[in-house]
Order: sequence, then structure tokens, then C-alpha cells
Amino acid sequence: MSEIILDRQHAPDLGLAAKARAKIRTRRATPVTQDGPWLRAILVTLAAAFLLFFLVLPLVAVFYEALRGGIATYFAALTEPDALSAIQLTLTVAAIAVPMNVLFGIAAAWAIAKFDFKGKSFLVTLIDLPFSVSPVVAGLIYVLLFGAQGLFGPFLQAHHIQVIFAIPGIVLATVFVTFPYVARELIPLMESQGTLDEEVALTLGASGWTTFWRVTLPNIKWALLYGVLLCNARAMGEFGAVSVVSGHIRGYTNTMPLHVEILYNEYNIQAAFAVASLLALLALVTLATKTLLEIYFGENLGGKARRQ
Repeated sequence: MSEIILDRQHAPDLGLAAKARAKIRTRRATPVTQDGPWLRAILVTLAAAFLLFFLVLPLVAVFYEALRGGIATYFAALTEPDALSAIQLTLTVAAIAVPMNVLFGIAAAWAIAKFDFKGKSFLVTLIDLPFSVSPVVAGLIYVLLFGAQGLFGPFLQAHHIQVIFAIPGIVLATVFVTFPYVARELIPLMESQGTLDEEVALTLGASGWTTFWRVTLPNIKWALLYGVLLCNARAMGEFGAVSVVSGHIRGYTNTMPLHVEILYNEYNIQAAFAVASLLALLALVTLATKTLLEIYFGENLGGKARRQ
């Protein structure tokens, strides 16, 4: 009987505890911050204004200036021999640098994510190095290594090999500034995926190459394509490092960004904006492709890791 009385005496306390727990659950379901509509409107307006003044208006100005003289003048500026040479060189350098970065990015991500070895942290630091080094400094490093007065300059001259002020130097500088992009897209995904799929494939008798082509590569294909797009965009738009190693030889070592600078310095404004609009168009195509990948395949970029 005393136990029953004790329970009745504590019954009100139990009811209060239940109400307290309900309040806690309600508070947890409520957002931490409840901004008023006026604050949201201000933030949205500021973001829209920033995009308008620093992104949309400059793009509109580029295309307006490029087309102001008419379509015929626009295409004449793009089909001029020096412009065609700059376009061809830009596409050639990107076609060489991007596959090299793809091979390096896959190999580096595979090694870092799937294996433990000494110097792993150092390799990750080296991959991030181009993010912290100025592109101009990177170009200067190659001049000091392969220039006429550089470390390997006498050897290269003796064997009639030209790196600086030639296409090889431009490719090297472009590879340096772009090689983190593919690796940095793949490393987090491959680390989150782990090694379970590869271990299962190897247990079932698959060889190393078969495991890579049939298991690893399909799991990272969308992230790989994402990294390739970013790498290609940077390769075509690189200015600082390429400017140092190219020598600005018109019709030979000028890429599209360098050709824009030369035309603008010569007060050939229309032609400069015409070539700049082509670069902007390539960037917009890259951005649109990147956005479509995020919309349609966003879950696949990290979906394998979530399923595990």
C-alpha cells in the first residue's frame, strides 16, 4: 500500500517530466535561427545585387562590346590569323594538360584513398601547393629551371631543345596550376567509399586492372568528369604562369588570354572583346555543364559513400 501511495504522490511529477520532454522535442524541431522576412529579403537582395554587379553586368558588357561593331566585324576578329593561332594553341595546351592531370589525379587519389604509406600527408600537401603559390611565381620557377640561364638551360641549348618561350613551357606551366583539380575531386569521394568493393572483387578472382575498370572507375566517373570540367576551364583561362613562360610571341606562343591583353594594349578594343567573349562563352558552357551534372548526377557524386 505504501508503494502505491508513493507512486500516486509522484504521479504529478511524472506528468511534468513528460511535458518537459515534449517541450524539448518541440524546441529541437524548431530551427535554431528564426529570421524575420525582412532580414531574408535584405540578404537575398544583397546576394542578387552582388551577382548582378560583379558577374552579370561584366559578362553583358563583354558581349555588348564584342558585338557592337556587328556580326561581320566580330567574326573577322575571331578569324584573323593571330586569333586563330591563339585559339588553336589554347585548345592544344588544354588537350595535353587535361589528360595528364586526369592520369595524375586518378593515380594520386587511388594511392591516397586506398593505401597507407609513408609520405602520404606530404603528397597531399604537394597536391594543394598550386592553390597557395602565385601562378606568376610558378612560371618564374620554370624559367629558372629551363631558361637560357637556368639550371638545365645549357644542357637544353646543347641539344637544341627549347622549353621556355615555346609550347612545352606553356604546357608545363598549365599542368602545374591545374593538377590539383581532378585529384581534389576524387580523393574525398574515394576515401569515403573505402576499399570494400575492391576487396570483394579481388576475393572473387578479379585482377587489379579488372577491379579498376569494372569497380573503381564506375564508382568515381561523375566526380572524375566534374574535375575534368574544372581543370579544362582553368587550363583555357590561365594567364599568369603562361604569361611568364610564353614570351608573348605573337602567332606562336600567345594563348587566348595573352592575345586579349595584346589587342587591348594596342587599343584594338573590339577584337579584344571578341576574343574575350569566346573565352567567356567557353566558361559559361563549362559552368552550364557543371550545373547539369550537379542537378542530374549530384547523388552519384557521393552516393556510393552514402549507401555504404
